[in-house]
Formats: sequence, structure tokens, C-alpha cells
Amino acid sequence: MQKPKKLRLTRMVQAAVLGVLIIFHFSFVPYTTDGTVAPSPEAKTFYFSPSPIGSIEYSAIAWSLTKMAVYDSLHLEEQGLSRTVFQMALKGMEKLKRSGLVRDNILSIADFSKPSNEKRLFVIDLNSCQMLFHSLVAHGNRSGKESARVFSNKPKSNASSLGFYVTGKPYQGSNGYSLKLQGMEKGINDAAYRRAIVVHGADYVSDSWINSQGYIGRSQGCPAVPNDISRPLIDEIKDGTVLFIYHPTSAYISRSRLVR
Repeated sequence: MQKPKKLRLTRMVQAAVLGVLIIFHFSFVPYTTDGTVAPSPEAKTFYFSPSPIGSIEYSAIAWSLTKMAVYDSLHLEEQGLSRTVFQMALKGMEKLKRSGLVRDNILSIADFSKPSNEKRLFVIDLNSCQMLFHSLVAHGNRSGKESARVFSNKPKSNASSLGFYVTGKPYQGSNGYSLKLQGMEKGINDAAYRRAIVVHGADYVSDSWINSQGYIGRSQGCPAVPNDISRPLIDEIKDGTVLFIYHPTSAYISRSRLVR
């Protein structure tokens, strides 16, 4: 079956970026066949020597640049996701990827710089270049009404926590089919598991709530999603994918080691 045009274009861009990186990975230092630096132009055979850039840094740059092609291919700016936020999400995801604890294909971004009456949850398959879900998502009731402005990592705060999460196993709980989240940033969201911050469906995350009061309902800190997509969304992002909850507050940006 023929690949979609968008996916073929992304693959071409990724291949081109990798080619450029491979070229720049080598410095123009002449080496002879025995591995020593050529003392003069009379040396018969020359090789390029690997540049000082480390293999980990090279791999990180290559991965991030190839995945940035997805942003343009999916026209994410037109769908409301800024390039800066996407780049931040990729940077943090790449650092988590090094631990071997996360899947590197699915990235979810909840952009809490936007009001709750906008679709601000983006679930993206970076490998197949697909937007899997573009949806409403709730913030905590102590974080604000229409928009989230206050964030907390404290138990019983009923506020959202920013930063990077790794998804766990789904389970059947008081809010129905739900997904456990592990906060990956110490002092920012690492109390999420103890606070029972999970992904779950909610009837207050709907257009009907927007029509009645101008914004969706709020949770006790969970990134709640519409009931009708909760199960397929959870099944798509479960078991080790990255969720990034973003807001431009300096209190987060200055403290997070994953976005710097």
C-alpha cells in the first residue's frame, strides 16, 4: 500500500537531516591508514576523523531534528500548538528516552497556556506522523476557571501540576477507565502518583459545558478528557509514553531540568 504523502515527505526530510548531521559529525582532519595524523600532504591515504561531539549528544540532536519535521508536516502551528512548546516537549522527551523507560513514538502535550474552551491536548505519533487525538482537557479546580494560572505539587491542593509525566497501567477506578501517571520532575510533579493524578474521562469535559458557561468543568488536578474518547486515548498512550503539561510560568521554566 502506498504511504500517505505527508508521511513520505516527513521521511524524506528526516533522511536529509540525518545526512547533513552525518557529514558534520566528521571534521576535516587528515588521518593515514594506520590511524596517525598525516604529517604532510605527501601522505597517500586520508580519512576523516570523528569530531569531538559525543555520541549521546549527537544522537540527541539527530533525534530531535528529525522529529521536528513532524511539526511542519502536521501543520501543528495552524492547529494551535506553538513551535516553542513542541521543541520543549521533544527536549524533555529525549532526555527521558535516554533512561530507557519511555516509548519514543507517542508524545502527548497539554498546553495550559490556552483556555479550557479550546482543544489544547495534542496526542502525536512521531513515527507515523499522525495526530492521534486533538481534544479538550481539564485542569484542576484550584488552578483557575477558564484558564489555569496556579499550579501545585501538594496533596489535596486540587491544582494541576506542570511538567513531564510517564504513563503507567490503566485501571478501573471511581472515575471509570483511568490511567496512572508518574511525575518525573522532583518538587514539581513527583507527588502525582500519591495524589492519584490520572487520565480519566469526565462528562464536564465537553462542548455542552462550554455552551452553558463558557468553559469546561474542572477536576481535582487530573488531566480529564471527554468521555467518548477516554478509553481509546488511554489505550493509545498507556505503558510508558510521555505527557508534557505546559504553561509559560517562570516558576516552572526556571526549575525544570528537562526543558533546559
